[in-house]
Amino acid sequence: MTLYLTEQHVTELLTMDEAILAVEGAFARQAMGEVTVQPRRRLHLPAGTFHTMAAADLGLNVFGIKTYASFAPGTRFVVMLYSAANGNLLAIIEADRLGQIRTGATAGVAAKYLARREADIKVGIFGSGWQAETQLQALCAVRHVRAVKVYSRREDKRTEFARRMMEMLKVDVSACDDPQACAEDQDVIITATNSLQPVLKGAWLSPGTHVNAVGSNLLIRRELDEEVITRSDLIVVESVEQCQLESGDFLFPLQKGIFRWEQVVEISNIAAGVHAGRSDSRQITLFKSLGVALEDIATAAVVYHKAIELGLGTNINMWQPS
Repeated sequence: MTLYLTEQHVTELLTMDEAILAVEGAFARQAMGEVTVQPRRRLHLPAGTFHTMAAADLGLNVFGIKTYASFAPGTRFVVMLYSAANGNLLAIIEADRLGQIRTGATAGVAAKYLARREADIKVGIFGSGWQAETQLQALCAVRHVRAVKVYSRREDKRTEFARRMMEMLKVDVSACDDPQACAEDQDVIITATNSLQPVLKGAWLSPGTHVNAVGSNLLIRRELDEEVITRSDLIVVESVEQCQLESGDFLFPLQKGIFRWEQVVEISNIAAGVHAGRSDSRQITLFKSLGVALEDIATAAVVYHKAIELGLGTNINMWQPS
């Protein structure tokens, strides 16, 4: 039997704290050789794009694939979760909300290891859309956040985002009409935009700042100028291989010879304790997230097991003899 779970099921079943633990554990197992990840592949069609990304986590005894189709009027996400013991299809899970939570959780794991451990931190966030919500939610789960400034191009969007997040997180969130003021003197800066041109300048960074850059996963998009890269003492990613395929933020400094892939640390090594991570309170640290299938599979497994325990979802008989 295969369990079918909807977006509503995911919303009911998956908490941010659970997602952070799931993603962190998966990264640690990856460093121990228990995980295989395939980078995203894109099939470009006349009317849209079909995306696929796959991973196996032998520590959880599962593997799976996320597929999504970007066609008008929107994008539809599905995760198929399989048993690594016998190849059975365990679940088909609608995965838009799953992707939003796991993206936030991944950045939360990065901030846990890379942001300074002050009692209260100040945050600047660029972007006020769907992904920005869980970025703040995850950061508040791993650090005590004192105040947040949010900048985005539209005043009405950033004002509404500030109101909504302040109500949700019980944190002081204010809309900011100046991107430089949003970034200066912050402990953590989050970029969660779809910008083609840099929104964050390295000249705005203070010593000790940590940056979570999560918005761009195409070579034609950049959220960070070259000085953000050159000023970063520690650069962390999920997958060097996927960054080489998708990260516009690294492409330009790479072509100019002011960045090398040898500078980059994969977050799995930090989660497993193989690499120390931040070593000085004045270091500028950068986590560039593109999203990898391991995050989807780890969080999908949480949703699946909770659904089984609570008796939720619809059972489907598949591949039955006629």
